[in-house]
Amino acid sequence: MTIPLNGATLWQPLRDVRAMTPRLVGHVVDTVATCRTLPGDAISGDVTAITRMCLEIVGGLLDGRDEVEKLNRLAVAAGGWAREGVPIDTILHAFHEGFQLAFDAVFEEVAATDASNLIDGFRRVTAISDQLCTTVTRAYIREHRDIAGEHHTAVHTLTSALLAGQPTLTMARECGIAVAEAYSVLALSIREHPDEHDPRLNGAVVARRKLRRVQAELAHRCGEQTLSLLSVDGGTLLVPAELVAEDQLDALVEALSRAARVDVMAALVPARTDEIPAAAQRAHELLDMVERLDCPPALYRFGDLALEYQLTRPGPGRARLGELLSPLENHPELYETLRVHIANNMNRQRTARLLHIHTNTVDYRLRRVAQLTGLDPTHASGLWQLRSAMIARSFHTGPSVVADPSGTRRTRSDAQRCPAPGLGGARSA
Repeated sequence: MTIPLNGATLWQPLRDVRAMTPRLVGHVVDTVATCRTLPGDAISGDVTAITRMCLEIVGGLLDGRDEVEKLNRLAVAAGGWAREGVPIDTILHAFHEGFQLAFDAVFEEVAATDASNLIDGFRRVTAISDQLCTTVTRAYIREHRDIAGEHHTAVHTLTSALLAGQPTLTMARECGIAVAEAYSVLALSIREHPDEHDPRLNGAVVARRKLRRVQAELAHRCGEQTLSLLSVDGGTLLVPAELVAEDQLDALVEALSRAARVDVMAALVPARTDEIPAAAQRAHELLDMVERLDCPPALYRFGDLALEYQLTRPGPGRARLGELLSPLENHPELYETLRVHIANNMNRQRTARLLHIHTNTVDYRLRRVAQLTGLDPTHASGLWQLRSAMIARSFHTGPSVVADPSGTRRTRSDAQRCPAPGLGGARSA
């Protein structure tokens, strides 16, 4: 880029590199807070060298040279500032302070008759300022993205190692993240956003934006100490136990759901660092269970659903429990009535309202359930066995894919709703 300039003698102070460099360095050190904390050798070394180079670039552009080589050197310096963590706003502020002092120096020498040349020159030097700031910002952001990518890769590797039970000391040092003594291990399920199925939109882009919002909210609330492996469908979080108290994790899951703008389901298993692999496996098994049971979105703890978890473990007991409901296979209306009735804490009126039937019909169907299964849902012992059979059957029969009211598709089983909390069901947030 060349910038020819009339009235070039007006801008002689900017070409006098030897005189202007110490003035600019002193001004920047006095006016930019971050620079006041730099050691003397940095000021006399790098800061002075960069200031001199910038003056040479300005002078060359004023004389019509393109100064590509020096602009490239400036870009390299900007990459170094990004690696050192110098804030970009500090860098740009220093540039503007330098140009302000340069304009003051030029104005001191201007006669009234040179006003028109000064105005024309101001416009041209503003273009030079824009070119310098653009060069620095582009290089800074590129380097910053590379650093962020390296950090993301290191964190991904560290998290994978923790989940696999591998040694992590070296990796923790490489990515600068201390490994905590204990973690809250969370398995997450992130529902699909309705827009992911809008034919007018790119569903993959919608899903990625959803994930980025979740990641940004997680970083905002937990910083870099929380480790995660997440996809658009969910994943695993490792939250240091000392960073977020367990009773605050419900609020964290709710915040992630708001950020995603869809429901987020989570399961929690606390663990020491050496227990993370087993804890993650159990958390995802618990999450799979509450999804199969179609529990409402919330954070579920293993202690709340230990009985249900045990009922879903493979074995003859689970198969036998699932068979208790076999007599209802040809009577879907009876199964649905029983399910809704249990889910609503045996409230006849609410069950009737939800199924759009009379309460007498509810009573009749429950009697038919008792006749066919030999288990009376109006008695505590029969109800407990029927509820347990529903839980076991959700795994015995296997999952199916269905559409929820939002129009998305997900996996669930014959058991449509999470059994009522009053009967040993989950405690939701």
